[in-house]
Amino acid sequence: MLKIRLTRLGSKKRPVYRVVAMEALQKRDGKAIAFLGNYYPLEDSKVVLKEEEILRLLGNGAQPTRTVKSLLTKAGIWAKFEESKKN
Repeated sequence: MLKIRLTRLGSKKRPVYRVVAMEALQKRDGKAIAFLGNYYPLEDSKVVLKEEEILRLLGNGAQPTRTVKSLLTKAGIWAKFEESKKN
C-alpha cells in the first residue's frame, strides 16, 4: 500500500521533513517513490507542497499518515480532495 508520509532531514535538534510517497513497509528514510514537498517545523511551520501530485496520488488510493493529513488540511488540499471524491 502506498503511504504519503514524512522523512526526516536536517541536523541534530534542527529537523526538516520531506513529504514523500513510499510503500508502507519501507523504513522511515527508505527509498521514496515521489517527493511531494517540505515541512519546516522551526520556521513557523512553513510547508511547501506539490498540490497536483498529491491530489493525483490520493485519487489513486495513497493513504496519508495522521501528521501529513493535518498538514494537507491546513493547506486546503484535503478539502479539494474530498470535493473531487463527491463529483
